Amino acid sequence: MNIAAVSFRAAIATAALAAASAAHADLTIPFGFTNSNSVQTFTDDNLAAYDLVNLTVTGAGTTTAVGPVVVGESNGTKNSKAFSFPITKIVIGSKLNIASGSAVGSALKFNRVDLDTGEALGFTLANFTIDYDKKVVLADVTPNGGAVALQQPIYLFNVATPLALKYKFPLTVTGHEVLDHLLLSAGAKTLFTNTLKLPEYATPALELEFGNLTQDISTTLRKTAVSGKPYVAQ
Repeated sequence: MNIAAVSFRAAIATAALAAASAAHADLTIPFGFTNSNSVQTFTDDNLAAYDLVNLTVTGAGTTTAVGPVVVGESNGTKNSKAFSFPITKIVIGSKLNIASGSAVGSALKFNRVDLDTGEALGFTLANFTIDYDKKVVLADVTPNGGAVALQQPIYLFNVATPLALKYKFPLTVTGHEVLDHLLLSAGAKTLFTNTLKLPEYATPALELEFGNLTQDISTTLRKTAVSGKPYVAQ
């Protein structure tokens, strides 16, 4: 019997009971040692728009590119279609709902070279949080060479497939969820436009859907736990 797995499930049960007894309490449960991941998949239109302005997106921290890699037709940029972020914690709300889930330590770097001026531009999004109450994805935002702004709204979303938990006797719990219609927040549109100095012809692409987020959670244990230490952009 896997004692660590049993202890983890007991901890979740204890947290749920505690939340039930505390009407206004939100309880944080570490998840970095479970095989739980969030994957963002961009659309083909997103990748074409990135290539049009010579923009590349790369993973940093605990992020893993899960491809496939798409080569742009305009400028030949190479961008992965999807990125995976280890889920490091969840927050249980007072109604025993999942109030939020986070991928602390994960990051995406958006970098653009202006082909007219040669100027290098970019920013980093890091330490992602899905806020289910407000239906928004948050991230730390750091413009290249600038100061970090913590937990800024990046995407609004729709719940396409609500989280459904499945129990496999005796120890395993799994869950699957899909969030779609990811739309940039007003602040994120300003971030893209100003920080990347996008040409006017490119701004309509900011109204596109930015793919979907798929969450697969499991109480099985990772071979190596993810620390959940916040990513700090350099």
